[in-house]
Amino acid sequence: MLIAPAPYSAPEAYYFPVAGRMEAIEVRKGSSQIKYGPNTIGGVVNLISSPVPEDFSWAAALEGGEDRTGKVRVKAGDAYENLGWLAETYQIRTDGFKRLDGGGDTGFEIGDYLVKLRLNMDRDAARYQELELKLGRTEEKSNETYLGLTDADFAAEPYRRYAASQKDLMKADHTQVQLRHFTRPGDRVDVTTVFYRNEFDRNWYKLDRVAGEGIGDILEDPLGFGAEMAVIRGATSAPGALNVVAGIRSYQAQGVQSILGARLGGSTVGHDVELGVRYHVDEEDRFQHDDQYQMIDGAMVLTAAGAPGSGSNRVSDARAWALFAQDQISVGRWIMTPGLRIETIDFRRTDYSADDPDRRTPSIVRDNDVQALIPGVGATFSAAPDLDLFGGVHRGFGPPGPGADDGAEPEESVNYELGARYRRSAIEAQGAVFLNDYENILGKATLASGDPTGSGELFNGGAVNVTGLELSFDFDPAAAAGQWSFPFHLAYTYTDAEFRTSFDSEFESWGRVEAGDELPYLPEHQLSANLGLKRASWTVRAAANHIAAMRTVAGSGPIPAGQGTDAVTVWSLVGEWAAEPWGTVFAGVQNLTDEAHVVARQPAGARPGLPRTVQAGVRITR
Repeated sequence: MLIAPAPYSAPEAYYFPVAGRMEAIEVRKGSSQIKYGPNTIGGVVNLISSPVPEDFSWAAALEGGEDRTGKVRVKAGDAYENLGWLAETYQIRTDGFKRLDGGGDTGFEIGDYLVKLRLNMDRDAARYQELELKLGRTEEKSNETYLGLTDADFAAEPYRRYAASQKDLMKADHTQVQLRHFTRPGDRVDVTTVFYRNEFDRNWYKLDRVAGEGIGDILEDPLGFGAEMAVIRGATSAPGALNVVAGIRSYQAQGVQSILGARLGGSTVGHDVELGVRYHVDEEDRFQHDDQYQMIDGAMVLTAAGAPGSGSNRVSDARAWALFAQDQISVGRWIMTPGLRIETIDFRRTDYSADDPDRRTPSIVRDNDVQALIPGVGATFSAAPDLDLFGGVHRGFGPPGPGADDGAEPEESVNYELGARYRRSAIEAQGAVFLNDYENILGKATLASGDPTGSGELFNGGAVNVTGLELSFDFDPAAAAGQWSFPFHLAYTYTDAEFRTSFDSEFESWGRVEAGDELPYLPEHQLSANLGLKRASWTVRAAANHIAAMRTVAGSGPIPAGQGTDAVTVWSLVGEWAAEPWGTVFAGVQNLTDEAHVVARQPAGARPGLPRTVQAGVRITR
């Protein structure tokens, strides 16, 4: 089910479910993503929450580490003949690894809660049915900022935070309600229907400008903006010199989805058919304002509070019908999966003037209708008992959203994949080549992307080719040698992404583009490797993850200074001891060599990766 606060009208809503509470996370690509949408270009992340258990069970995990980091996960549940329940919470907090000039928090606190209640018929009922209610709540407070560092300051103190970010704070609340009905009227047919609603409210209060200049421009040219840079570092300023945005947004999404599954065919040909329909409505409500501060000897003092809605006052909404059909056809050693998705979307964006907080009269109304036909087909051939060949061709689609003007087109591509998968004894290997052939790629002017206006305007990027290679290898030479085990994993990704057309763009990360320029924020090489040692109740794992330097602004040739991230190899080490029968004790170190490295330069300035961090904890299961 869709979990994003407004996946059609505002997919970039600064929300992601708490991964630490999830039972499993999987990535769906190729034919398996036809049933999901509206964005179908880069695959789908499927986050699987804890299921209602079949018998009474409980589990707890406690973890602590540097910077007063703490994590707690507790869950319990039970099932009876016709009733089941689950309750779970995940709590995480930290003081943060950055150090704010003058002192103060740079960390976050997140509390996540989940309750499931299931009513079901007897398992052997001829027409089995079950009803499950799912309630979720997430509360977040993060002392996070858009403000990074100049290159000189990063080199001297990479985990510093400037004084001008002392008021930056994100507050967010997410509420989820799902009611799922499942019925199996026959041995080969089932129907799953879900009613859902998500609400997300947030206010990211953050520095935006100094003396009228965008913080991205200042950090990009600190010598040219010397006076503004001094204020950012804490020098006394004129009254109102620091502009802080109260990014108040409210999101709502609700809908109903029903999927029919049918297993047809006989001994020679099998069909696993899925037919689905969804009606979805979502909305983004922006009602933000700007406050002005004066910096006095490193402390920010409010000098003028903005009127509610005076910064951005608008409502964007979307209403969408989506239908899909997919058939997994099994014939001999072949499995073929053709599918088709249809999206029909009505967008509307209603703008109000800054002096109309009651929203009596719209100043601008934009309507935009989008229809998309999204076909795809995948195939797998069992060439040998331990060797599968696979491939697929799928159309990718991304709606332009309610903020699109007449010139903005949907994001569209044709995605190709071809590969092989080998499994034998203690060896598993897979390789695939891929091509994402974009007819049009979209960029969006947001503060997060470094655009000083944050208007949400969309920019066409034209044709783009993204080609690459993915390899993975798993091997345990001692898998059958008794108590000892040496699991080894290696994964490598090569990516080449280029614009195929030349154009001028106001989108910060693109700028002036020539055909053949590389896309920003796509590393050419990524490599991960880990080696484990297991014996009886002990496990030790060492891992290395390498990411090549990548551009932060489109271009060709060597990456200019200040327009790229650092190439980095991050080492980690984890040890576990299974203290049967009650649980597991573990400890680990991330970034073992404590290498400081730039991971991004947007929205404003260089941003560091995690420094060396030690954590330890215990997991208990009953």
